[in-house]
Amino acid sequence: MFSYLLKNLSILKKFLFINLIFFTIIGLFTFLYLKNIQPNLIKKKSSNHINIIDNTIENLNRLEIKFNEEDIRRFLFSTRFIFQSLDRVIFFNNNLDLIGDTDTLDLDPRSFSSRLDIIELEILSEKKTKEITEEKNINIGNENLVSLKDILFNYAGSKKNGIPFTFTQEEFNNFKLTTIRNVFREDKNIGYIAIIENANDVRAAIDERKTFIIRTAFAVGIVILIFSFVLNRYFLKPIQNLVNYTNMIKNKDHKKINIDNLKVRNDELGLLSKSLDDMTLELQKRISHAENFSTDLVHEIRNPLASLKSASEILNDTKEADERIKLINILSHDVQRIERLITDYSQILKDEVALSKEKFRKIDLIPIIQSVVDDYNSIYQAKSGIKISYNNDGKKSYIINGIENRIEQIVANLLDNAISFSINNHNIEVKVTKNSNNQVVVNIIDEGPGFKERDTAKIFKRFYSNRPDKFGQHSGLGLNIVKNLVELHKATITASNRIDKSGANLEVIFPKPQRLID
Repeated sequence: MFSYLLKNLSILKKFLFINLIFFTIIGLFTFLYLKNIQPNLIKKKSSNHINIIDNTIENLNRLEIKFNEEDIRRFLFSTRFIFQSLDRVIFFNNNLDLIGDTDTLDLDPRSFSSRLDIIELEILSEKKTKEITEEKNINIGNENLVSLKDILFNYAGSKKNGIPFTFTQEEFNNFKLTTIRNVFREDKNIGYIAIIENANDVRAAIDERKTFIIRTAFAVGIVILIFSFVLNRYFLKPIQNLVNYTNMIKNKDHKKINIDNLKVRNDELGLLSKSLDDMTLELQKRISHAENFSTDLVHEIRNPLASLKSASEILNDTKEADERIKLINILSHDVQRIERLITDYSQILKDEVALSKEKFRKIDLIPIIQSVVDDYNSIYQAKSGIKISYNNDGKKSYIINGIENRIEQIVANLLDNAISFSINNHNIEVKVTKNSNNQVVVNIIDEGPGFKERDTAKIFKRFYSNRPDKFGQHSGLGLNIVKNLVELHKATITASNRIDKSGANLEVIFPKPQRLID
């Protein structure tokens, strides 16, 4: 139930709800603590009263002091040091007559009766009488004051007779604690002793604790409110904006939610916002790329399919062998074209998945390029007499930050393109140097017809159409794949015609290697 309730609440409401529960529990324990602290403090004082009364009774019995005014007065004079820590000690005989009072030690004995009048307040009501006879530690407030003599009367007639009885009384802003006990001698009750002590320190201690708890609760409450405000303004609202941002993307909502103010933050939320925005832009870019690619692929496949359909229809009606061979070649050419398109498209999708898992590291271009050149020479030199040479400016290594198999793919696709435009028995040169900016430069130079277009950037577009006849074995995606891989390496690629003779020059410039962070 509790977990279900929290599950449907926001973070701020969860925080406030948990704090409410916490405050409720603390408040309950505080209430119980304050409720028990007064009885505990009173019990401590009453224990001292009982010890003094017991000692007094022991001295009375030991000295065989009679329980009358004269003997008790003499006893008080001789033993008043026992009662120095107390405000007042009063003695009553068995008839509840006042026979001794520490407040009158320095006064004439005849004032005893008048002194008693001071503590005679009101006659107990029937209800209050019942409470006194049934309960201990009764707090008697100013609104229903009673006389000590009445309390003694009810004490004498109650089941608590013989057991020390303590009660509290608020009298004119004074908090008093009174303990009474009867005095037995030879198994007979001969009188009563009452100790009255000003216990304002008890009330002060309780008030001090109450004040401390209230101030602490108030301070904690203010801190929680301030923290809640900060939490909501600087953390929860930004998170909600991020949630709205993701929902907008998911639902393809055109409503613009700006998170630029979050991206400038230097904390974890700023990093999260920047990462989320970058991821969103990358996803949108990939979606747009996929949509455009699919459109281009459909368009590119439609042409060979139309050719296939037309050639197959004509083939059925053609009986001449030469024409049939020509049509079969067209069919074979178009099938190869479609097959290559599908294969390269699948490869691109696989590459995009693989690229997300591959990591950059420092690599040397020399062994990679040399390996690709050797492989292509073994195939094309014997097949078509095309020779591929590798040259550099004499340096032992060319270090870049990159992915080794992707660099191989770049070099291989560039060589495929050069071979496609090359004539048999011609040469292709792979050249590696460093420019004035200490950047690694790779050139693929062929002896083909070169580029007819003034804008050579067109050749890097998908399904570039201005191809030689033998280009049917290729999909037209090779240079586009190269361009994407080059950009992945933060490099640049350009195409140009040779100046000294016919042929093309494709140049890739890799940036200076930077320190890699895992």
